[in-house]
Amino acid sequence: MKYRAFAILTLFVIAFSGCKDVAKINADEAGEVITEYLTANPEYKTGRFNFGELKFNSQKDMLELEKYKTLASDGYVSLALQESKKKFLSKDSSFVYIIKLTDKASDLVLKQDEDKATVKVVTYELASEKPVNFNRVNDNNAKVTVSLKKVNTPFSSFQKNADDNSNFITKTYRLKLHKEEGWKVVK
Repeated sequence: MKYRAFAILTLFVIAFSGCKDVAKINADEAGEVITEYLTANPEYKTGRFNFGELKFNSQKDMLELEKYKTLASDGYVSLALQESKKKFLSKDSSFVYIIKLTDKASDLVLKQDEDKATVKVVTYELASEKPVNFNRVNDNNAKVTVSLKKVNTPFSSFQKNADDNSNFITKTYRLKLHKEEGWKVVK
């Protein structure tokens, strides 16, 4: 009888000590929840990208053509010269290219129209060197402020304001405790 009572008591102690108290959360666990959320819902900045039949005339257009040639060398677009005209006694020439998106660009293209596409120009990742600023509101809610570092995509040369003042952004997420799922980010 003593042995049976001791076994039951030991079983209860093991069962209750093995259960993790999900209501408790610290800065490291909050960082893991944010990382998991960012994997499923990445933060990014978009820009517009022209493709199809494009004509390049002036010196300014030639700088734009260099952006496309860089993308072509990386395999994100294909360039096909359709027409080339040299203007007599002029520095400017005229080039007409057919530009097509390749399969490699599909992860970065969000929306595609007939001759324009919305592409990711910058993605943001959780900065590992900066700590997570963690603020517990109550038992079921917490606010987490993190620093997200800027990572340029191959299409970054097509963003409107390429000369940003920082290489990171600061973002605050609200966490809520769900009984079955644990801590989750709420919008």
